[in-house]
Amino acid sequence: MNRLSRSVQAPRVLNIEDLRRRAKRRLPRVVFDYIDGGAEDESTLRANCRAFEAMTLRPRCAVSTPVCDLRATVLGASLSVPLILAPVGSCRLMFPRGEEAAARAAGEAGIICTLSTLSGCRIEDVAAASGGPVWYQLYLIGGRECALSGIDRARTSGFSALVVTIDTPVAGFRERDLRNGAKELLSGKLGQTLPFVNQLLVRPRWLAALLADGGLMKFENVVIPGKGPMLYADVTAALEQSVVTWEDLKWIRQAWNRPIVIKGIHTAEDARRAVDVGADALVVSNHGGRQLDGVAPTLRILPEVVTAVGDRVEVLLDGGIRRGSDIAKALCLGARAVMAGRAYAYGLGAAGGAGVARAIEILRSDLVRTLKLLGCASVVELDATYVDVPRDWLSK
Repeated sequence: MNRLSRSVQAPRVLNIEDLRRRAKRRLPRVVFDYIDGGAEDESTLRANCRAFEAMTLRPRCAVSTPVCDLRATVLGASLSVPLILAPVGSCRLMFPRGEEAAARAAGEAGIICTLSTLSGCRIEDVAAASGGPVWYQLYLIGGRECALSGIDRARTSGFSALVVTIDTPVAGFRERDLRNGAKELLSGKLGQTLPFVNQLLVRPRWLAALLADGGLMKFENVVIPGKGPMLYADVTAALEQSVVTWEDLKWIRQAWNRPIVIKGIHTAEDARRAVDVGADALVVSNHGGRQLDGVAPTLRILPEVVTAVGDRVEVLLDGGIRRGSDIAKALCLGARAVMAGRAYAYGLGAAGGAGVARAIEILRSDLVRTLKLLGCASVVELDATYVDVPRDWLSK
């Protein structure tokens, strides 16, 4: 066990917040805040977590549950825990070969890893590292031809589902990134870089690892014809020219004959429309509070979406997962499983693959303990009778 692996074991690390603190100590401010921050006032970012606090549990006491079954099935894939690693871009800035490290930890844990289009590792390498089911998250960056190439590579590499993110017509206004000089650090111009470069220099171990891993990553899965992988500095402008519309879902469906998951559902109306265009699963998500600030927390929206689609498709929840009890609450409201992004990104930033594995183990252990204290032997038995929901959540 190396130094980083030891650093995330108990009693040093007992929860996701402990991983967050360790990631903050290891990473430059600009990288940590990329993981940690949200849009504008970050009200939705905070609300995603606080919603779980507003919802309380109703345990069955004097019930013996010596063994708890955490197994779940999502789009035909068997999971050891109803947990999926959400797509997180730029993981290679957090740790060398970051996406591969996360996929490897997910595969060893028996859960799904979702690879972001905006990753620094190749689709093929991540699939090979996983050893388990992998999903590919699709942005239309680089245009339709570029997207089709990524879809084809994902299919050939054995990705089992395509996750189409629909809530990024423009990048959210992430003030931390602007204050930290993210744009200036990517400019390649010495005069613009100098005021911000010290935050990199004070993290020499991180900087040495980044340089040994090839330096500033390119987006290996956004290959521009005649130019090669997209440069990091070009992504913001490209993202704003790659809006996904409902019409795009038609050609995406033609290009991909496996399950399609639509991520970024906020309302019952969009949920029904997504089902109508052929979605096999939906993710109730506000992009972790990184896009439109002021929207409702995802846990509050979940009952509305579940009611709207009934049993036509599977519904997942993304946003605010920090405890195993959060997973239990989402399942009680009808989610098939949850997606977690920051929880494992903190682990990756703290200790690479060992940190991701620790994040998964923390959530798994939390969930087992929660089920035993609830007097519930299996995640499939969780339902609304195990929770008290604020009355106004059920008004729609």
